[in-house]
Amino acid sequence: MGDVLDLVIVGSGPAGLCGAIYAQRARLDAVVLEQNYISGGQVVNTYEVDNYPGLPGVSGMELSNQFRAHAEKLGTKFVQAIVKKIETGEGCLWKIITDKGEYLTKSVILAAGAVHSKLGVAGEEELAGMGVSYCATCDGAFFKNRVTAVVGGGDVAVEDAIFLARGCKKVYVVHRRDELRAAKSLQEKLLSLDNVEMVWNSTVEAIEGDDMVSGIRIKDKVSGDESVIPVDGVFIAVGIQPNVEYFQNLVDMDERGYIIAGEDGVTSQPGIFAAGDIRTKGLRQIITAASDGANAVTSVQNYLVSHF
Repeated sequence: MGDVLDLVIVGSGPAGLCGAIYAQRARLDAVVLEQNYISGGQVVNTYEVDNYPGLPGVSGMELSNQFRAHAEKLGTKFVQAIVKKIETGEGCLWKIITDKGEYLTKSVILAAGAVHSKLGVAGEEELAGMGVSYCATCDGAFFKNRVTAVVGGGDVAVEDAIFLARGCKKVYVVHRRDELRAAKSLQEKLLSLDNVEMVWNSTVEAIEGDDMVSGIRIKDKVSGDESVIPVDGVFIAVGIQPNVEYFQNLVDMDERGYIIAGEDGVTSQPGIFAAGDIRTKGLRQIITAASDGANAVTSVQNYLVSHF
């Protein structure tokens, strides 16, 4: 287990990486635990980031690499490990149990991010990786000159559809309402594309196909009619769920599973802080996640001064 750390950061998305940068500048003895072999979280799967100040059009991978390089330059210690449990240690310490060993720390920042929500319909699990995808920038290239569908109406769904339209023969966008929730600038861009067709007021009832996706069965919410749209692939973008599997009963959460914490990252448990998509907040973007990381470290510093 080794010596007692000042801070353990769980997660290496924008919140965790920015937290790492601020922790190093504060001269804290800290380590970042990351589950994946690539830092960046969901940002890695973003083809083009156009709303991060000063870097218009940067790819998600490039931006993530720059965050990581900055943290490494300052001396951040990274460990690829899966957190299994967090429990109280002696005094005010916390014990982080991972598949690679245990860490004893004075404070913890939970920045594990979120994962894609699923539709929960027939064929989704069976055809995952065989035409069913949750990442257009990861898998879109496999569907060049083919027909695809995007399910959802938020920023991610619209961004996915725009990206796919660059290479696909046709893209259907299936949305359960009669208007999109995405930013107006994205809507305008999407609706200007000739090879995009909107399927309003409709839900996907099943994904069809044997070895590969062959179509989606949709239901018109107004008429109640069902029909099948032949597609080669379906990209699901209906929201995210926080990664809190190993943090149950550790801190207070809301009804959706997000950790209750304000901009200071302070949770119901002294010494435990939350940053990024995992916490309750109005806007989940790269810039707000990065801000969370900085704020959480400031709260950690105040906590360490008053408790140790």
